Amino acid sequence: MVKPNYSYEKRQKELAKERKKQEKLQRKANKSESNAPGAPTQPDQSSGGERSEGAADAPPQR
Repeated sequence: MVKPNYSYEKRQKELAKERKKQEKLQRKANKSESNAPGAPTQPDQSSGGERSEGAADAPPQR
């Protein structure tokens, strides 16, 4: 009787999981790229306006 090669099965399962993870990351990257050229994201706009005053970093005046 042939003994099952569990290490081979485990490696194949890990490779499939990694492949699936990479495909998911690629889909996310493609999705974000398609949204980026059409409309700028709001965090870039808001962070620039809020930081220009510097009120949060300035010590209180007496």
